[in-house]
Amino acid sequence: MAPLLLLQFLFLIVLPCQISADQTAKAYIVRVDSSAKPSVFPTHYHWYTAQFTEPTTILHVYDTVFHGFSAVLTPSQAASVIQHPQSLPHLKTAAASCTPLVPHSSWVCAINTGCGVKFSIKNCNRKIIGARFFSKGHEAGASGFGGINETIEFKSPRDADGHGTHTASTAAGRHAFRASMEGYAPGIAKGVAPKARLAIYKVCWKNAGCFDSDILAAFDAAANDGVDIISISIGGSDGISSPYYLDPIAIGAYGAVSRGIFVSSSAGNEGPSGLSVTNLAPWLTTVGAGTIDRNFPAEVILGDGRKFSGVSLYAGEPLKGKMYPLIYPGKSGGLSASLCMENSLDPNSVRGKIVICDRGSSARTAKGLVVKKAGGVGMILANGVSNGEGLVGDAHLIPACAVGSSEGDEIKAYLASNSTASATINFQGTEIGVKPAPVVASFSGRGPNGLNPEILKPDLIAPGVNILAAWTEAVGPTGLDSDTRKTEFNILSGTSMACPHVSGAAALLKSAHPDWSPAAIRSAMMTTASLIDNSLNPMVDESSKKPATPYDYGAGHLNLDLAMDPGLVYDLTDNDYVNFLCAIEYGPKTIQVITRSQVSCPMRKPLLENLNYPSITAMFPTRLTGVSSKTFFRMVTNVGEADAVYHVRVEPPKGVKVSVKPGKLVFSETTRRLGYYVIYSGQQNLVLDDSGAVFGSISWVDGKHVVRSPIVVTQTDPL
Repeated sequence: MAPLLLLQFLFLIVLPCQISADQTAKAYIVRVDSSAKPSVFPTHYHWYTAQFTEPTTILHVYDTVFHGFSAVLTPSQAASVIQHPQSLPHLKTAAASCTPLVPHSSWVCAINTGCGVKFSIKNCNRKIIGARFFSKGHEAGASGFGGINETIEFKSPRDADGHGTHTASTAAGRHAFRASMEGYAPGIAKGVAPKARLAIYKVCWKNAGCFDSDILAAFDAAANDGVDIISISIGGSDGISSPYYLDPIAIGAYGAVSRGIFVSSSAGNEGPSGLSVTNLAPWLTTVGAGTIDRNFPAEVILGDGRKFSGVSLYAGEPLKGKMYPLIYPGKSGGLSASLCMENSLDPNSVRGKIVICDRGSSARTAKGLVVKKAGGVGMILANGVSNGEGLVGDAHLIPACAVGSSEGDEIKAYLASNSTASATINFQGTEIGVKPAPVVASFSGRGPNGLNPEILKPDLIAPGVNILAAWTEAVGPTGLDSDTRKTEFNILSGTSMACPHVSGAAALLKSAHPDWSPAAIRSAMMTTASLIDNSLNPMVDESSKKPATPYDYGAGHLNLDLAMDPGLVYDLTDNDYVNFLCAIEYGPKTIQVITRSQVSCPMRKPLLENLNYPSITAMFPTRLTGVSSKTFFRMVTNVGEADAVYHVRVEPPKGVKVSVKPGKLVFSETTRRLGYYVIYSGQQNLVLDDSGAVFGSISWVDGKHVVRSPIVVTQTDPL
């Protein structure tokens, strides 16, 4: 990839995207001040193509959430651009799908000209009312990034890997009365908003990821098409977030939110490590994952009679209690063998045995395939320390069971001490009524926010473990090329699965409250979120089995019934977000990359902590001497009964004094919005927990509603 550079010029911003391997031409995203178009050009497209002295290929023209275009430029063409504008660094790629929701049926089927492979206007119906695909950016960089493999992919809106089908049906699928995945999770299935309509915007390609220019084009098209909700289960795969002005999701989402479109995004799957949450922009609703009260238990039975609980979605021929020799390739075969990577196993050692494989570095089901190719009869998939005890089921091709880190260590210890060690695996089907649930999924992206820790992320969590939803016929349930099974449903886990739950909830909230802004919808979900599991105890962290914190679950777990009537909401406008960008010291030209329009920051720098967010984070200096205090301001809007009176209830973080002024909010027909101040006092001997923070809450109560905001208090060294 090209080196990153930042050059300031007049009105144009050039963002180099993924590039071709021969380095002769590169794909760029170019941000243009649309008001600067000379009147001689009838359209912006004519202006853009006339800007360069040599013919160029325009990939996408953006005119809704972003102003500008993407194009493949030669070095001389890029030099011509740089004579006018400003150049910004490379955008990173990501992988997944983008599925906007439309809660009304006011559209005709909006599709690309020609529709593409195995997709025509006949594929639209009363559920799917629009479908588009975006591949020009990908094709422009294909020579260096593998391109679109049309032997396994459809160059059309049709889904080739299942991810988009699964997330779309989770958000808005109609009732299916005989749903199951090869017998697992049988029953009636439906999406969160089954009467919502779907418009599909395909930007990601099987085994090839997603390109920034295509992501931006999809946002632009969705906003221009008039969607109400955008569900985007895409995030950085490395747990590292780019600055907002280099993030196509943050840029596209800002344009959507500014038009009243709610945008829900996944928090990423790099947990349980801290700072692993992605999609951090405060105009995004960032969703982590929790478990549900359904599980797919399996157990490993050792030759000495001990049993270890795990999970599995294996549906083939069972082992029927027969014991098989046990082997751990990592004992003598090195790291790749311990992970059961491709071509790492010796068939002479593995044949006819149950193989212990460590989790990580390759897909869980791919490890089972490696074992199968080497002649193994089964697999025990053992978590490492980083995954802890968090488990997800997989539709393995061979008898396989996933076990937690401690169970894996005990099984390995048994093998190490017994030269004739043996084991079998017993599969136990579907279990419902599991307690405790929800539990924060071990993989779910965790706070603190790596860009601006003053803004708590994730915002909340939703069901994201072992989720049954629709599946494509183009690929088997494992997604592996060799998996020839066909199934109408599949069971997957990830924050990609949690995100559409919130998207569907947002569609229902928007339908019930059409005048609510995206910020109001998010606030309603956050301030009513649940902190208690089905055993009436505080939610725990799956990886550690310890009580979870707002760094794990944000404001809590989605509770749609309560969100319908939240009482009060914390609203935000475009101006509030501009003040936020000013507060983090973005300059006007940089802010314009995100907002599209020219802005000017206030003479007095806004306070970042005063963004009217439904959560509050106070950051004190590490070298605190004596007593230090901070004051925050929040404004709430009454969306309940006009003459409501609310009183404050404070649960202060340990070692921190918290006071709220005023302590009572009195609303009326003419007074719908009221503000309050929160004053924090931190002591020199402030003791933080293992996450580096202490937590509490502020709640406004009126006898019917509890409007709760999490409090985070932490320490940091000033720059």
